[in-house]
Amino acid sequence: MEGFDFLFSVDGVIAFLTLAVLEIVLGIDNLVFISIIVDKAPKEKQRFIRLLGLGLALGFRVVMLMGISFIVGLKAPIFSMGNHEFSWRDLILLGGGLFLIAKSTLEIHHKLKSAGMVEHHKEEKKTSAKNVVLNMITQIVLIDIIFSIDSILTAVGLTENVTLMISAVVISMIFMMVFSGPVGTFINQNPTIVMLALSFLLMIGMLLVAEAFGQEFDRGYVYFAMGFSLTVELLNLVLLKRLYRSKPSDEN
Repeated sequence: MEGFDFLFSVDGVIAFLTLAVLEIVLGIDNLVFISIIVDKAPKEKQRFIRLLGLGLALGFRVVMLMGISFIVGLKAPIFSMGNHEFSWRDLILLGGGLFLIAKSTLEIHHKLKSAGMVEHHKEEKKTSAKNVVLNMITQIVLIDIIFSIDSILTAVGLTENVTLMISAVVISMIFMMVFSGPVGTFINQNPTIVMLALSFLLMIGMLLVAEAFGQEFDRGYVYFAMGFSLTVELLNLVLLKRLYRSKPSDEN
């Protein structure tokens, strides 16, 4: 197939692997958001909602890549405010950033308020079982659109081969679907990791708002900071587990 000619050249394979890894990195934000949201759903529906969320993200990305000229056109200015010209992309990033900031702040407040309140947690699960699943899917769809636009515009900056971009997106999404369960379980079983993940989402929201106003940031620094913070937190978890295991023997 002509569209897959990139697989028969070294440069094409390198571009494909680079883009696939980049799409996985950019999709981490989406995966973290879905994992935290899905934790409120009934246990038997969590896997379905998680896979549905990632499936919708894949669908949005493929559809947007098929209409790549429209996505690129979103960067065209539509009005100006002061010295900055706003495009549809800026407005979408602004709305998505504010949504992430509000959602993360509310979730952090909720986690702090309900910490240790078992009955409250059970009641929340009952409520979720009745009518919150649709609300979760709606939130996931909204955040999928935001992250999809950012992801596609990044891909366009690396290559013009639509087949290569779609292939990389599909591979990255399959990777995230496979690991979404273990990642989601790990995040939600460790309260400090949940708080760290919410802080990451809060930071990403602020980043999106800043980008909407024309402030460009090197995402590499942001993801390095996130990776460093996560590494420190994982070391803390290992330390606490070892201290907990050694405590009985110390008492004896």
